[in-house]
Amino acid sequence: MSIFWLVLAVVLGVFEAITPQLVSIWFALGAVGGCVTSLITDKIWIQIVVAVVITLISLVLTRPLAKRITTVKKTNTNSDRNIGKTAVVIADIDNINAVGQVKVGYTVWSAKSVNDTVITKDTKVIVKAIEGAKLVVEAVD
Repeated sequence: MSIFWLVLAVVLGVFEAITPQLVSIWFALGAVGGCVTSLITDKIWIQIVVAVVITLISLVLTRPLAKRITTVKKTNTNSDRNIGKTAVVIADIDNINAVGQVKVGYTVWSAKSVNDTVITKDTKVIVKAIEGAKLVVEAVD
């Protein structure tokens, strides 16, 4: 049974290493606890109880800290102020060919349409979002 717990801990550890967020570290710790317990007793139910208890305790104690550390905070930029503004298409917008430009105030932006429709030059549009360096726009009816 020690080999089972050790293999489980290693597999969970490897899985944790290849994932971008904390997912299985607590279960790996529980598996290590089960492995240590298997060296002390042959009773499987005791090993399982120890593994579950260690998993739960480590989860309860560290999850809030881990969540706070791994939470990505959104940083607003000055370009966010363009969302909701009206713009004018100065070069046809065609998502398939990845072309299109709009002018918001005095600034020219690359643009793409919300629903992959072609929007022709001189059409008024509303800025719905920003994706990278492109404004996502929708034609004004």
